Amino acid sequence: MKRVFALRLSTLVLLLCFFVEAIATRQTNFSRQQYEEDFDHLWQNFADDYAYLDQKQTDWNRVREIYRPQISAVKTRNDFVALLESVLEELYDFHTHLNTNTASSPRLVPSGADIWAEWIKERAIIKEVKPESGADKAGLKVGMEIVSINGVAVAAAVSRRAGKSLRFRDKAAKDWALRTLLAGRHNENRSIEVISNGARKVFEIEADSRQAETKPLLTYRRLAKDVGYIRINNSLGNSELVKQFGLALAALRDTRGLVLDLRDTPSGGNTTVARGIMGRFITRDLPYQKHSIPAEERQYGIKRSWIELVSPGAGFTYTAPVVVLVNHWTGSMGEGIAIGMDGMKRATIVGTDMARLAGATSGIKLPHTGIGVTFPTEKLFHVNGTPREKFVPPVYVDLLLEKNVDGDVILLKGLTVLRARIGSRPKRSRS
Repeated sequence: MKRVFALRLSTLVLLLCFFVEAIATRQTNFSRQQYEEDFDHLWQNFADDYAYLDQKQTDWNRVREIYRPQISAVKTRNDFVALLESVLEELYDFHTHLNTNTASSPRLVPSGADIWAEWIKERAIIKEVKPESGADKAGLKVGMEIVSINGVAVAAAVSRRAGKSLRFRDKAAKDWALRTLLAGRHNENRSIEVISNGARKVFEIEADSRQAETKPLLTYRRLAKDVGYIRINNSLGNSELVKQFGLALAALRDTRGLVLDLRDTPSGGNTTVARGIMGRFITRDLPYQKHSIPAEERQYGIKRSWIELVSPGAGFTYTAPVVVLVNHWTGSMGEGIAIGMDGMKRATIVGTDMARLAGATSGIKLPHTGIGVTFPTEKLFHVNGTPREKFVPPVYVDLLLEKNVDGDVILLKGLTVLRARIGSRPKRSRS
């Protein structure tokens, strides 16, 4: 009887512990001291390890002076999330973000964006619109000049959104603010006024127009009897993609050229998957990117850097010419594959500038609120020394110059390049 009682008591204790833990994980309110300690934890980690402070106009000490006193107004965890979002925006870095959000959080760029715009001679010009997106369906086009966003003149809106700690508002900060405003917030309808062909027009885009669409990890087909096509559908973080890529490549094994489309990889991925893909195109170890860790140099005065290699993958090697298509929604690890295939001289890269997400990221978790934070701690470079975020495709496509051309301009340009490369090679004999 005592044993039964003891078992019941231990079971009750376990259930009570589970209940207390569950309550703790759902906690939404914390003490001011806890919020301050989490703030200090984030601030110090960035001061120590953020890789790009030397390239920002951000006064990081000033950031602490501006935002830490605002903790006195924080009442809930959601309030604290909003405060930290403002802190991170001071770095105007699309590769830096919280791993949680609220209904009013800004959408991440490029993964949550459908318009890519840039300041050109003091005018906010649309350079690319994501196909089949809310902006595309509303009718926004490349070349349109943005006049206002949600009823606020675009210059004023950008000025308000740019950081408060900046020593100088450089073009990068203004472009960041412009793209962030155009991406909007999760619960926000967008009203975008443009000038097109001399006339003003307002486009209304509902917040729910960007619902996530379920896609396979990749799609593939033949564009012609001798040309294969593989498109990665934002899945570079899924290890299953390596297997699926191998199956697609096997189905296209007899083609004389391949188009690898990375224009839907805004969320990035990991180097394991990337190397698994790139390894199918080489027969020996080759360097594909360079890393450096600025924090180690800041702390010890000694540089640390290294070259990362790709090794041949399992299965057959695809040796025919390859063209890689990129655009502003080619992000992070998609950019890594592009510079890798270029550096290994295994592909011609065709397209616009990419998302220009800087560096390789690491994550921290704030001790009290449990909020995760992702930010770049390593700088990344093409093997020729060019920073990854400054890489320009050798076959550059300026969509502003091609805005009156029908069809998929980047794909058409890629096929032209691929045909030229196929034409310069002898036909392969069948083994």
